[in-house]
Amino acid sequence: MEGVIYRISGPVVIAKGLDNPNMYDVVRVGKEELIGEIIKLDKGMATVQVYEDTSGLRPGDVVTSTGMQLSVMLAPGLVGSIYDGIQRPLDKIRATSGDFIARGINVESIDTKKKWQLKPVLEKGAKVNPGDIIAEVEETSMIVHKVLVPLGISGTISSISAGSYTIEEPFASVKLDSGKEAKIAMLQRWPVRMPRPVKDKLSMELPLITGQRVIDTMFPIAKGGTAAVPGPFGSGKTVIQHQLAKWSDADLIVYVGCGERGNEMTEILSTFPELNDPKTGKPLMDRTILIANTSNMPVAAREASIYTAITLAEYYRDMGYDVALMADSTSRWAEALREISGRLEEMPGEEGYPAYLGRKIAEFYERAGRVHVLNGSIASITAIGAVSPPGGDISEPVSQNTLRVTRVFWALDASLANARHFPSINWLNSYSLYADDLAKWYETNISPEWADLHKNAMATLQKEAEINEIVQLVGYDALPEQDKVVLDTAKSLREDFLQQNAFDEIDTYSSMKKQYLMLKSIMKVGNEEALAVSRGVPSERMSNLEVRQKIAKMKFVPEQQVEQYSSEVAKLAEEMRNIQVSEE
Repeated sequence: MEGVIYRISGPVVIAKGLDNPNMYDVVRVGKEELIGEIIKLDKGMATVQVYEDTSGLRPGDVVTSTGMQLSVMLAPGLVGSIYDGIQRPLDKIRATSGDFIARGINVESIDTKKKWQLKPVLEKGAKVNPGDIIAEVEETSMIVHKVLVPLGISGTISSISAGSYTIEEPFASVKLDSGKEAKIAMLQRWPVRMPRPVKDKLSMELPLITGQRVIDTMFPIAKGGTAAVPGPFGSGKTVIQHQLAKWSDADLIVYVGCGERGNEMTEILSTFPELNDPKTGKPLMDRTILIANTSNMPVAAREASIYTAITLAEYYRDMGYDVALMADSTSRWAEALREISGRLEEMPGEEGYPAYLGRKIAEFYERAGRVHVLNGSIASITAIGAVSPPGGDISEPVSQNTLRVTRVFWALDASLANARHFPSINWLNSYSLYADDLAKWYETNISPEWADLHKNAMATLQKEAEINEIVQLVGYDALPEQDKVVLDTAKSLREDFLQQNAFDEIDTYSSMKKQYLMLKSIMKVGNEEALAVSRGVPSERMSNLEVRQKIAKMKFVPEQQVEQYSSEVAKLAEEMRNIQVSEE
């Protein structure tokens, strides 16, 4: 299985002499046994992308194939871990080599010596098929790890017992339909480029509740959906993904920093382990897996990090969990594809990206979805990818190919970010194609009038944009009174509803009930003002009323008090009508 290096081109090594190499086999390169992966086979030559710095390699150095595809270890111990792009635990690497990742370092992704207390959920004699849950392990305070029957094993349990096991120790035997015996341990391995199988995909009927008003109310994403978050430098992509990681009602979060700057990943790695889950008070890392791949790490490893993350997400989805995957950012991943493609001397596509960029992006997002897993449970993976187009120009290939396959577009606006309006999602450019699919859920679980409220709020914001163009020409004072009412209502929507303070203890999260009551209050005040103006009352007379101040403070009202507060706002809004009639 040994060959030698024939030629070196940056992170790409061309080897000859390998015995029966296969595409995507993992190889060890040079004396330091650097990790690489075969990405091209041509006339006896194997092209290898090396996931580590290739400095010092020379033609003639040995290349050894492992005969296995790039795979991840799947077992208890994943949740709460921090990995690099090829599932090497950073804490173990630091203990071994210090603050910098040493070349050729080889550490186990999961501790194979730690014992876990295992509890069977099936008994001897039970019939099992691939994907069935055979046992459970309490992995963290928030995640029960459900041990799955591996693919290819179907038969009857001949022995199974509770106890303390390492991930490699068999705890059960299955008599296969062929008559052979198969041992089952907690550890499984899975090739990262191969999607894990499911029974079928389901329609998107449930929203992923994030607690962010501009998302949940205006541009919702479904569980199992896909979203793109494009925006220029400093527009708040990372802040939004942090908020979604903290607050979304997914059972598990997989956060992958793909080629991001070191300071951003450092913030995540240093803050997430110290945070408590806002809903349970337990450590946030007890339901989080972090994959860190910074911009100063080898380029090829960025390409692997996305696949590592989605495979881990699929594994927990197969247990029946709703998983949210945050990829920050797919632009850096695409740059890695461009780098490798250039080294392979492939014909470039638009802006130097490989011609197959669109296919690669589609293959990634298609692994998301709400599905029936093999054991019959309903689970989901929601994929949210940040995109970093140069200068915020979303006409570039990565943004355009992403928008073709994702159904939610949260358009980040640098001007909003500069004005300290966060989340800086532009309400005029963004959209959600899940809104119609989720309308029934909102009407059933929130309010029958939800669709009308949402429609009227969006119409008000769009009308404001049209009026502002007129203001530029004729000035505010020349506007009709009804147009001034629209501007007042839109201002309240922007500043009191869409703007949200991630650092305020109360405003950082809004339940759907609070979002509904806030939106209803704002639109009610707007309607009452419009009625008053239609009777001849000047709009300026109502700008300083108490109800305006009450609405401005509503976002800071605790959840348990918001219903009473909303009733007070409604009374004040109705009093507007009486006061105005008496003064006419």
